[in-house]
Amino acid sequence: MYIVLLGPPGAGKGTQAAILAKKMGLAHISSGDIFRQAIEKGDKLGMIAKDYMERGILVPDEITINLVLERLRSLKDGAVFDGFPRNLKQAEALDEGLAKEGKALDWAIYLFVPLSEITRRLNVRWVCQNCQKPYSSEETNTIVKCSVCGGELRQRADDRPEVVEKRYQVYLDETTPLLDYYSRQGKLLTIDGSGGVDEVGRLIEEALTRRDFDGNS
Repeated sequence: MYIVLLGPPGAGKGTQAAILAKKMGLAHISSGDIFRQAIEKGDKLGMIAKDYMERGILVPDEITINLVLERLRSLKDGAVFDGFPRNLKQAEALDEGLAKEGKALDWAIYLFVPLSEITRRLNVRWVCQNCQKPYSSEETNTIVKCSVCGGELRQRADDRPEVVEKRYQVYLDETTPLLDYYSRQGKLLTIDGSGGVDEVGRLIEEALTRRDFDGNS
């Protein structure tokens, strides 16, 4: 099964994608993680991606598509995509890439979260520099190292309030058309992403189960 998670920065795509991938035995493909790994390596594409990310601008399609499809070709089973696709060009590239493998996207799950909640979440978010596990500032009062790998916790440069609003607007401008794209294909599931992690996860599972039961998968 192949699933795309859509939603603005801070909607919880990464968290829900990781949970869903683990429960379903699928790979978790995060464009953000791919970019950050390239940045850590210090290669040319990584430095280009870093410049765009820190300014709250989407990384160019050519770079994003090549990196993600390269990862896709290495998979034997399905995957949950997090942060990709972000626009119609990327969505069409994903469909074409899957078609070449004799596969197709099953569902696009849209996590709707308003800007006010996104700003609040990112303002208190800290991230492990090694494994990218997120924490809130309330947790960092007692946790100084990542509980998973012991890595250092930091706030990301692109989580600053002035950058968050810009990222959100860029998302609306370039990603919202995807909702129509996947809706026309009958693959769009809209989920209220404003609740806690467990609540949102439950809503996603219920939506997928309901659609499978209805014979729409």
